[in-house]
Amino acid sequence: MARHVIKLGSGITAGDDGTLRTEVLAAICDEVATRRRAGDDVVIVSSGAIVRGLDTMGIVGRPSAIEDLQAASAVGQGRLFRFYDELLAARGVTAAQVLLTFYDLSHRTHYLNARQTLRRLLDWGVVPIINENDTTATDEISFGDNDFLAAQVAILVEADRLLLLTGVDGVYTADPRSDPQAAIVREITDFATLESQAAIGDSTSALGSGGMRSKVVAAEMATAAGIPAAIVNGLRHEALGAVLAGATDEGTHFPARALGISSFKLWLRYAKPAAGTVVVDDGAARALREGGTSLLPVGVADVHGEFAAGDAVEIHADGGTLLGKGIVTLSASELRRVQGLQSAQVREVLPRAAAEAVHRDYFVLA
Repeated sequence: MARHVIKLGSGITAGDDGTLRTEVLAAICDEVATRRRAGDDVVIVSSGAIVRGLDTMGIVGRPSAIEDLQAASAVGQGRLFRFYDELLAARGVTAAQVLLTFYDLSHRTHYLNARQTLRRLLDWGVVPIINENDTTATDEISFGDNDFLAAQVAILVEADRLLLLTGVDGVYTADPRSDPQAAIVREITDFATLESQAAIGDSTSALGSGGMRSKVVAAEMATAAGIPAAIVNGLRHEALGAVLAGATDEGTHFPARALGISSFKLWLRYAKPAAGTVVVDDGAARALREGGTSLLPVGVADVHGEFAAGDAVEIHADGGTLLGKGIVTLSASELRRVQGLQSAQVREVLPRAAAEAVHRDYFVLA
């Protein structure tokens, strides 16, 4: 038995004119039902609520105003899920609608609650249909067309594979629309040199918000957690089934990597947004990089932005190099008051403050 997370972008769920791709979705649900009959768990992360709402309201193109996107999502969300529900029910599969926001994934308690709910649904043999709760979300509506959400869900449910469905056959060495010499890259193992090997620009469909770059970042996140990923052409009916059956000559594949990073630190690195920046001196930078130590106020050289205790911040060396990300125990105003001070001096200024500005257990290297 395996557990698959399948992500469908707006370009898979609907055409550029906003109408649902009924045959494409029916074929995908055929594969989902096949996997369920084989005993596999399947989670679907689907974009398309906004597109469905725009089509219902007769609005052409994707609006830029947040309130328009939220209203369109409110109109389209139920209609989109009902379509999935009917397709899967006709194939003997029970579906459940699950709406998540960036807040759910960036606050630890919500994160754990979401994981428990999804695991219980899978225990019951249900196929969760997940989307961002765009009706109440703000900046996350424009975030990666659910690619990032799909990677986080794969980690949440400890998936065996993440499949990102798109409208092309995978990652190419160049844009195949303009370069006839472009070749598909079947396997990617080195994310550091990827820019020089492949075309991963931000272009997307007229109604979507993601692009190949966001899919590659999602694959990087999943593989760092030990979950292999693949980018597959969801418009070709046979491609998804072939990859689910183990084929490696379809799509672009990203093998799992053994990075030894805890789920919490993966959450911190990828899912927790940074609310500000803390600049550290050379000694603190060296200790963080090489010694695995906590960051003390004495090592803080500068503080940028406004954040509260418990927020994530990026930590930079004095020269600007990003060192990592951590959860601060002090607000920005408090940290400014004690930056550069020894621990005894910090206690005089803030008697109840923790000894560390960022504890090593809550810091992850970049």
